[in-house]
Amino acid sequence: MTKFKDKKVIIWDWNGTLLDDVNYCVDCINVLLNKRSLPKVTVPIYKEVFTFPVIEYYKAVGFNLDEEGFEKPAMEFITLYYGGFNQTKLFPCVQEVLAGFQNQGYRQVVLSAMEHDSLVKTLKSKKIFSYFDEVTGVGDHYGSSKEETGKRLLTNLNIRPDEAIIIGDTLHDKQVADALGIDLILLSTGHNSKTRLLDEHAVVLDKLKDVTELI
Repeated sequence: MTKFKDKKVIIWDWNGTLLDDVNYCVDCINVLLNKRSLPKVTVPIYKEVFTFPVIEYYKAVGFNLDEEGFEKPAMEFITLYYGGFNQTKLFPCVQEVLAGFQNQGYRQVVLSAMEHDSLVKTLKSKKIFSYFDEVTGVGDHYGSSKEETGKRLLTNLNIRPDEAIIIGDTLHDKQVADALGIDLILLSTGHNSKTRLLDEHAVVLDKLKDVTELI
């Protein structure tokens, strides 16, 4: 498998990459679906339909957004998600991997589709905020694209695309990497299935710790 040499900056996704929250997200969305007497989703189904923009995922699992709009269920989900956020955990070896890259002198940043203030709060709550030189979320709670925030991140930190690598877990991370011209490693432990990821990208790992063998 390709090794990525001469990288100086690691751009991490958060949800599904460092934070193991897939099962929790499925539990939360099923509360909303049950409230509307809609069929619940399983984790495998979720991984096949979750996408960005998130509104398309809501449509795919059965919400009638023509009737109630997107904002109402989206905010219900956000309230439920953050209300029980302490149930979520980091993937195994997160602290070890982040500390290892930090000790090797890599700059590490987070680029997430999570709302910025919530992103900062959640990283601090999991006690890994100090590993990152910069943390960048989006401006709202509606699962917006990371492409524009990613472009600003590169400009603000004076990062050349060829010296950076993105580590994520969804096809949206590939879209962002392609838009920014940055190399990419995807993890199969997050919000999209391994099959979906491999259909679009060759470098897909099953364990977070394995990224240390490629960078």
